[in-house]
Amino acid sequence: MSEPDIIIEGRKKDLGGFQVARVLPFAKKRMVGPFVFFDEMGPARFAPGNGIDVRPHPHIGLATVTYLFEGAMHHADSLGVSQEILPGAVNLMIAGSGITHSERTDPEVRARGFSLHGIQTWIALPEAREEDMASFEHYSADTLPVFVEGGATIRLIIGSAYGHTAPTTMLSPTIYFHADLAPGASLNLPEGHDELAVYLVSGDASVDDTALEPGQMGTLEGRSANITSQNGARVMVLGGAVIGKRFIEWNFVSSSRERIERAKEDWRASAAGGWTGTPFTLPPGENEYIPLPGDDLPEPPAPSKDCPTT
Repeated sequence: MSEPDIIIEGRKKDLGGFQVARVLPFAKKRMVGPFVFFDEMGPARFAPGNGIDVRPHPHIGLATVTYLFEGAMHHADSLGVSQEILPGAVNLMIAGSGITHSERTDPEVRARGFSLHGIQTWIALPEAREEDMASFEHYSADTLPVFVEGGATIRLIIGSAYGHTAPTTMLSPTIYFHADLAPGASLNLPEGHDELAVYLVSGDASVDDTALEPGQMGTLEGRSANITSQNGARVMVLGGAVIGKRFIEWNFVSSSRERIERAKEDWRASAAGGWTGTPFTLPPGENEYIPLPGDDLPEPPAPSKDCPTT
């Protein structure tokens, strides 16, 4: 028995009544397998009339994975996708050479008030797939494998584990699952992965000999481990094959710093050009956007009659 290689404490940030804990990237551990970003959203309670409004913004070179424990969010993107995500479901957006998306609270959810709690991750794409066409996949909760192993109820989000395989697209060897450990559970993690990590969402859990606190991630390089819980716990397990160094700036991820600079200029040019015939476009129905950090926000173009403001 041993202890995790590194324990990472989530850095919490209040976004105006909504708390987000950033776990990855971390100074001493930039990635876990292909995972370059890991945020815990909430838990938060929104009073009637309030909600989430993440204006359209761009991505390249990554896949975003959104997974909720509680609440609802609405995804819209420049492919024309409009999709609500509910607890236990998965939204997988592969940005590839470029996509724009927004994340908001639907009006009916906003009107009644709601709670929100979930995890959002970014997975870096393998270098040969960074310029793939953008795509989007949604899997409802009842389409993902759910099974019991070692006293834990597991929902498999990406990859294969314990004889089960998730339907989500996997562009490099990846493992990602949600596990609810019953009191007294003892779960052996899958073997054969370059890197693994265990994130404790709630409850009590130990990775081999080391107890984690809620909001902590323990990382493992080149080996498996055993997770135990005395009183029950909720954990996320993630990892996979190491895919090489990645540059991260704002919402862009790439194996090339020059590619990120080009994406920044493409975003500026798209905003200045009114989103027509430019590298990035807005999701249908949107006329807001998030500018590059430090840039002034130009006046948005007037919406067309068939493209109402949100």
